[in-house]
Amino acid sequence: MPAFPSYSLRSSPIHRVLKKHPSLFGVPFLLIIVGASFGMQSFTQTRYDLHDQKVSQITREQELGLSKDRKKFDIREEYFKLSAAKDQEWEPKRIARPKGLPEWGVPPEEPPSQNGS
Repeated sequence: MPAFPSYSLRSSPIHRVLKKHPSLFGVPFLLIIVGASFGMQSFTQTRYDLHDQKVSQITREQELGLSKDRKKFDIREEYFKLSAAKDQEWEPKRIARPKGLPEWGVPPEEPPSQNGS
């Protein structure tokens, strides 16, 4: 007598249904994936809610300290700063190219010539 008895699955009704409709083989897998997604939804939402609380939680003292040192922003003042920097007189100058280099880039390399030797 063998150590483990062997049972044939060929005679089971599940095997007959799967043989007729092989696409049903993936249905349990899909059900597990979709069910786990809905089951994990509450855990995932709790995780993001706790993270949001940590990030947005700030004490009143910290809030007052942040607003105390804040610099006033005026868009017109920034515009005048940028336009004053733009009014500087400057011209682009070309640099001297090395000898043998054409004006617009690197010359194409010639393929090595092959002699019929």
